[in-house]
Amino acid sequence: MFKESLQLLGVTLMPQHLLSRAAGRFARSGVSRHIIPLYIRHFDIDAAQAEKPAERYESLQEFFTRRLKPGMRNVDLEAAETVVSPVDGMVYAAGTIEDGRLWQVKGETYSLLDFLGGDTAMAERFQGGEFMTLYLSPRDYHRIHMPFGGQVVQVTYVPGALFPVNPFALKNVSRLFARNERLISYVDSKVGTIGVAKVGATMVGSVRVVYGDYHTNAGDQALTERMPRGPRLAKGDELGRFEFGSTVILLFEKDRVKLRDLKIGDHVVLGQPVADAVGELK
Repeated sequence: MFKESLQLLGVTLMPQHLLSRAAGRFARSGVSRHIIPLYIRHFDIDAAQAEKPAERYESLQEFFTRRLKPGMRNVDLEAAETVVSPVDGMVYAAGTIEDGRLWQVKGETYSLLDFLGGDTAMAERFQGGEFMTLYLSPRDYHRIHMPFGGQVVQVTYVPGALFPVNPFALKNVSRLFARNERLISYVDSKVGTIGVAKVGATMVGSVRVVYGDYHTNAGDQALTERMPRGPRLAKGDELGRFEFGSTVILLFEKDRVKLRDLKIGDHVVLGQPVADAVGELK
């Protein structure tokens, strides 16, 4: 108990943004490329899946945000009704958004409205819908792709803390996902609006998207921008990337999708079916 209390104190008092900025600067530096082989061994990464040999990456961050060779992930584009995982990662939580709250871990919830930065319209839209929380470990592929085809119609940046998102922190830091900074893409699709929330964490240098100059670590000013002419992206297209790892939370409207039977702790990969449309596609 005392050890856990000390650990929690350390998590709470650490200079989160300072550490993350320092880690980002080091990871972008040329000298960081020398630890890529150690990084690969330590996290047991299958570097053969990367688009180029490890020694050709100029920095640790470039390797961390590596693209995969063509054919390394199978996105079923023929099954129009299928929603796929946007990332490689572990299922941390999944279920129905009830009374405006999502599960963080068993026994701990957080407010949907808080998580969405106080956006009442979007919170009402997702009430009663489904959600899925996917954690990306340091060994995972860290680009984020579209779970379903559609048009990006809004982007929201919510500044906040940078608590770690490991099991200890999720169990002990109340409302963690509603406190950490996050960048949310809203997609208009044939299964309704989908929220793709990218959550920052300790040592996450930045979270970026492929459309416009939107990213985390952007200061204390929240941002919401509607995009009536936002990009149309197909299922499986790249949406963004983590510059070091964290968490993606998917949000769906009520009665639009049914989650597949995935258990907490299951590992999924980009393109793997995680949900199916309910009824006819609109």
